[in-house]
Amino acid sequence: AHLRVDDPDMPLADLMAAWPSTIEVFLRHRMLCVGCRVAPFHTVVDACAAYGLSPEMFLAELRAAAARPR
Repeated sequence: AHLRVDDPDMPLADLMAAWPSTIEVFLRHRMLCVGCRVAPFHTVVDACAAYGLSPEMFLAELRAAAARPR
C-alpha cells in the first residue's frame, strides 16, 4: 500500500519515520509526540484531540513539510 502523509489511521511513529521533515511541525506546536511511548499507537487525529488542534490545519502543515525536499 502507498503511504500517505494524511492517512488518518497512520500511527505517528510511522509518519515521522517515513517523513522526518514532519517532526518540526510537532515541535513547532510544542507537542510531545516525538519520541513519545504512545506514538506507535496514536494517530494525527488522536494527537490533535489531545492538544486541542484542528486536524485539518495540522494535516495541511504535515503535507507541506513532507513535500519539501530532504
